[in-house]
Amino acid sequence: MKIVVVHNTYQQPGGEDIVFELERKMLEAAGHDVVAYRRSNHEIEQLSAAGRVFLLKRMIWASDTHRDFSRLLERERPDVVHVHNTFVMISPSIYAACRTARVPVVQTLHNFRLFCAGAEFARDGHVCEECLEHGVWRGVRYGCYRGSKTSTAAVAAMLSWHRARGTWDQSVSAYIALTEFSRAKFIEGGLPEDRVAVKPNFVDPDPGAGGPDRPGAIFVGRLSPTKGVKTLIAALGRLQGSVPFAIIGGGPERPGFEAEAERCGVPVSLFQGQLPRSETIAAMQRARFLVFPSEWYENFPMTIAESFACATPVLCSRLGAMREIVTDGRTGLHFHPSDPEDLASKMQWAWEHPEQMREMGLNARREFELKYTAEKNYSQLSAIYENAIRCYT
Repeated sequence: MKIVVVHNTYQQPGGEDIVFELERKMLEAAGHDVVAYRRSNHEIEQLSAAGRVFLLKRMIWASDTHRDFSRLLERERPDVVHVHNTFVMISPSIYAACRTARVPVVQTLHNFRLFCAGAEFARDGHVCEECLEHGVWRGVRYGCYRGSKTSTAAVAAMLSWHRARGTWDQSVSAYIALTEFSRAKFIEGGLPEDRVAVKPNFVDPDPGAGGPDRPGAIFVGRLSPTKGVKTLIAALGRLQGSVPFAIIGGGPERPGFEAEAERCGVPVSLFQGQLPRSETIAAMQRARFLVFPSEWYENFPMTIAESFACATPVLCSRLGAMREIVTDGRTGLHFHPSDPEDLASKMQWAWEHPEQMREMGLNARREFELKYTAEKNYSQLSAIYENAIRCYT
């Protein structure tokens, strides 16, 4: 099978970029002819002042991408196109190119941008579904995209234009949601139920379970408000060092979180910054548990799947996809979102009950082997491709 995979990378690397590369390599290893079409939002930095003025137009319809992609389709004649992200530089113009070339499209829904300009259904540290209930223009009043009403209006214009044009209904043969929770939200937003399949992310290569020596606990992720870092810091302040802890991750807001840690009596030395993946995995394998305190729904956090692969249970917010992936009392523990008191209580209990956490870790490892390996994922993805092609023709 010849497959064109499409991805627009972000200025700050994230889970979507990792998943794109994992799937590309998985398909190539299975013997498929894979053609990668990439662009990057780092290109925005190279735009002139005039070029930035026309960024709104390109967000809606990038003529150069449409032209280049049409030529690629004519040259490669793929069986299917798999789109991960088109925002911003690629734009949804590629869907029209696929429709003209009569090539089926599979779209992975990595976030909620189709129905939320901010892509997360979150605002001011809490879940917000106003755009789902009232339409994407509602986000303009709050400046949900990059804190700017103007930028949010640009995203809303793009979404509204393509919704009116029928892009999402007519040009995508199959959608991939990462959890049942996410699937339900996308269907609630208006995507056709019979075209939304569920396929989770996966971990490859298998890092292997860690050993019995588990001398601490960790957080791994981007340091941002929606990831619940402030709640985590407040919980650590309540624990007063009774749980050995490390915070792994970076981001432009790190200095602010370090200042918050100082105010809460939490040592700034806990912040270890962004580490190479090998070191991050090794830290997971040594952790008694991982804390995932995100305050938005999430879609499918790679960190949780990696933690399961390392036989490390997860303490997560009782919210959205996290609640679905982590089974309370079996593969980890749930706590109330944005509640540092409840998080601190669960962390203290987890630290004081190593045998119970070890058993949860073994359960997490079994969950990984059952659901989140490359082999399991490949069979699911192949079925989605074959169904999209069969239904299109």
